[in-house]
Amino acid sequence: RVIMHMDLDCFYAQVEMIRNPELRDKPLGVQQKNFVVTSNYEARKLGVKKLMPVKDAKEKCPQLVLVNGEDLTPYREMSYKVTELLGEFCPLVERLGLDENFVDITEMVEKRVKQLQQSACARVSVSGHVYNNQAINLHDTRHVRLILGSQIAEELREAVYTRLGLTGCAGVASNKLLSKLVSGTFKPNQQTVLLPESRLDVIHSLDHIQKVPGIGYKTAKRLETLGIRNVCDLQAFPLAVLEKELGAAVAQRIQKLSCGEDESPVIPWGPPQSFSDEDSFKKCSSEVEVKEKIEELLHNLLDRIHKDGRQPHTVRLTIRQFSSTDKWFNRESRQCPIPPHLIQKFGKESSDILSPLVDILLKLFRKMIDVHLPFHLTLLSVCFSNFKDLPSSKKGSIGFYLKQMSPPSGSGK
Repeated sequence: RVIMHMDLDCFYAQVEMIRNPELRDKPLGVQQKNFVVTSNYEARKLGVKKLMPVKDAKEKCPQLVLVNGEDLTPYREMSYKVTELLGEFCPLVERLGLDENFVDITEMVEKRVKQLQQSACARVSVSGHVYNNQAINLHDTRHVRLILGSQIAEELREAVYTRLGLTGCAGVASNKLLSKLVSGTFKPNQQTVLLPESRLDVIHSLDHIQKVPGIGYKTAKRLETLGIRNVCDLQAFPLAVLEKELGAAVAQRIQKLSCGEDESPVIPWGPPQSFSDEDSFKKCSSEVEVKEKIEELLHNLLDRIHKDGRQPHTVRLTIRQFSSTDKWFNRESRQCPIPPHLIQKFGKESSDILSPLVDILLKLFRKMIDVHLPFHLTLLSVCFSNFKDLPSSKKGSIGFYLKQMSPPSGSGK
């Protein structure tokens, strides 16, 4: 297999810089409770670290701009956009938290191997770094497949940046464990491929047993009571004793992980829970302009919803307003249920539904803005959520049985 792991750079901070481009060149921290949960690289250069108390971060960097990140909605929506975009290239995409995805690119690699075999003059070159600067052997098919995987990873990262404005790191390896371990070798916005001969090197670079993905806090504590503190200890530990302590399945799985072996498949998660699109601009100050921008956003969103095949039951409008007196930005949202007679029209001719949806969104807009007074908007965002399957997908219909055959969504993970 060829597996790619993609980890977005300082994800919350990137989302905030996209939402408000004024923050892009400033040291920025995203605050939850009294902690800076993440910061951009400008702030990191000045000593702001992950999960640093706000008080300490301000002492380190007095010019730090803090944004409240308690509401995860914008991060969740952007996260689904990334997974959805990766899914356009390859159906096997597994979400891991909000900012990480596994992609099984084996089939894409297979196609490129065939193209290589048919093209006599094609050249194979690596994209990004090779772990340990290991020499590439083009006579080794495993090397060639992983190198082709690095080219695909570069293309996927480029698509995420071009379409969504997000940068991220990637790791390419023969399984999920190794691709995750190697993806953060070079940061930010870089990628690394791991060749089979360096498998144990990356595993041995871990300074504690709990750094092995798949070995949690409780298991690590139990292993420590057996005198197992690092990967080498676990590799050498008698399997029979381990099985007695942890059970056969767990013991075998974690000992394999300690050797860099991971057979777990990339499991696609369920469809996104919301579809959103937004437009940011320097100034929008009339209701006519607002209506035009809402119509543009709806055209794109209705097309995506039509392809998805489900019906949304809630719509939300978000605005960002610039205050000339305070010289600062304020975001505000309003949402409402979609009337049942309109819900039925989703997935059909979009012209029938466009006009009534524009009217609903303008009503939400007027709840936030007094259109009789001057206003200055710098962003509009429309979001559809609370998706449900079409009524035909009930027991007894062919749609229902096809759905039963599809892989589990993993929503209860």
